[in-house]
Amino acid sequence: MKKVLVADDKETSRELIRTVLEGSGHAVSEASDGLEAVQYARELQPDLVILDLHMPGLDGFGVLAELRRDRNFAATPIMALTASAMQGDRERAILAGFDSYVSKPIPLPMLRQEVERLLTRGREVKHAQA
Repeated sequence: MKKVLVADDKETSRELIRTVLEGSGHAVSEASDGLEAVQYARELQPDLVILDLHMPGLDGFGVLAELRRDRNFAATPIMALTASAMQGDRERAILAGFDSYVSKPIPLPMLRQEVERLLTRGREVKHAQA
């Protein structure tokens, strides 16, 4: 059973994602803000982290930066999740180090597929060309 941490300040979003992922056989933990997300990630060592980009305390980009500084999360896939998808946001998220970008409302089959892809393939670390 894979462990997934879902961080979103909206309880209804966390509940929907938790229901879908538990239905797929995953153990799901939840954080309601970015600071909790960092704390729970360090405690739980999840196989996948799903971050809302807009959260109080520390936004998704801040959580990502904090986790990527920790070598324990070098191979952990991290998915960006946002309701305010604007042009260029996907590229910005991927360049920042997210492994995936999904906009809300989330098509549930796509969410399942993307989670399974990330859990199966893991993090594909890209090295910059000099």
